[in-house]
Amino acid sequence: MTERIYYHSDALEMESQVISCTPQEDGRFHVILSATLFHPQGGGQPSDQGTIGGVNMIQAIQQGDSVIHITDAAVEEGTVHISVDANLRLIHTRYHSAGHLIGVAGEKYGWQGNKGNHRPGEGRVVFDAIGLTTPVTAENFAEAAAEMVARDLALILKDEDGKRMVTWGDLTPYACGGTHVKKTSEIGEIRIIKVKEKKGQLSVQYELGN
Repeated sequence: MTERIYYHSDALEMESQVISCTPQEDGRFHVILSATLFHPQGGGQPSDQGTIGGVNMIQAIQQGDSVIHITDAAVEEGTVHISVDANLRLIHTRYHSAGHLIGVAGEKYGWQGNKGNHRPGEGRVVFDAIGLTTPVTAENFAEAAAEMVARDLALILKDEDGKRMVTWGDLTPYACGGTHVKKTSEIGEIRIIKVKEKKGQLSVQYELGN
């Protein structure tokens, strides 16, 4: 089992223990750490990248209770320094957080977000109808998201019945294991590219300003 330090800490560097390092047929290695700062790919959020003992950590994936860290070279078992790519983490965090705000924006029109892709260039939130729906446009989503960003709401993390609940200020909380900005203002401009309704679902495409 890998302890997921990123659940409660925004640290980007720490010491950990290499439990195992297994060579793969493609020449890469699967490394398991006792504790990790690397967010694995999942929940619509791409994997962190960085280094483990100076070796490139290309992708982290979840496998049961463990996080598999894919590296381009072997890492010796024992104590090791791990470091997360700060710029990439910030981009992923801003996009993931923007997805939450878009989800909240859809609720007033009778839609509830059920999945998303928070990768730059592929930003999308897909909604299911939760009641009577009313027409909603890209402008509606953009205005609502901009208002929440401007309010500079503070991040709130809570544990409810074993679920990690995430929200900002008085916004609707969601169960989520991703990384998030400390204040909504850190997301920046949220641009709504397209809103499309089809077969009882609403798809909202988005991107962020620089």
